[in-house]
Amino acid sequence: MTISIVGRGIVGTRAARILQLGQPERRLGPHAAGDVVVLAHPGHHAPAAAELVAAGVQVVSLSDDLDDVRQLLDLDDACRLHGTSLVVGAGMEPGLSGLLARLLADQLAVADEIHVAVHGTAGPACARQHHRALGGSALGWHDGAWIERRAGSGRELCWFPEPVGPRDCYRAEIPTPLTVQRAFPQVERITARMSANRRDRLTANLPMLVGPHPEGGVGALRVEVRGADAAGGRVSLVSGIAEFVGAAAAATAAAFAVALDAGELAPGVVVPGDASLDTIGLLHRIERFGVRLQEFAGDVRVDV
Repeated sequence: MTISIVGRGIVGTRAARILQLGQPERRLGPHAAGDVVVLAHPGHHAPAAAELVAAGVQVVSLSDDLDDVRQLLDLDDACRLHGTSLVVGAGMEPGLSGLLARLLADQLAVADEIHVAVHGTAGPACARQHHRALGGSALGWHDGAWIERRAGSGRELCWFPEPVGPRDCYRAEIPTPLTVQRAFPQVERITARMSANRRDRLTANLPMLVGPHPEGGVGALRVEVRGADAAGGRVSLVSGIAEFVGAAAAATAAAFAVALDAGELAPGVVVPGDASLDTIGLLHRIERFGVRLQEFAGDVRVDV
């Protein structure tokens, strides 16, 4: 089988390097088709994914746009009809966040809350999406129902792995709750936040005042799963990473591309964290691709 990557940004270029491919394509076209296509370009992925699925192509999408991810999730019937798989949210977040949530949830007798926080950006397109995400409405899952809150609200101090450390994080218009809820339908509460400073929040609904850097610095991901242990005690487990965002996203996308190439995923829409996936195997691949996973080793118990 052949793997093609669409998108010459930080993530696409790094994924091509990991998979030892040639230069990624700038945009989708007949020359970009392969048995597996990784969509790592800016903009919406749903139209291109629908065309590829209809042609029988396996697809990995790194989209982190809320509306786009909604449309991608709606392609499940088309995937099954054509016998193809579509991985939705295969970056750092959503993506690696879902895999870490499954890793933690499987250590509990009952998992009923999942809380995700992210810090940092990859390339310029990612930075622009981060800027937009602090405006609009943030999605959350609360006691079995979807709720919307103003993006940029809900300040919470989140402790990321070193060297990032503690950061103020806020609700944001990101699709992580959608993909996580699909993978964990029994969980009662799901939240997603991103780090931001005062300027980020005040200018979220304005054009970016300063152009984005070619690549951000060290970013981080924090995933917390709350639930009960075998004895019925209330427990909170925390895992995460502190890596360049582009490197973590590229490694996650590459791991899913290899899984599709090996025929390891069933037809239909696939979201990271789904119970049917070989989560341990995918995480091992991501580690081999250079991402160091970390888990809080202390004893965190939640009072109720």
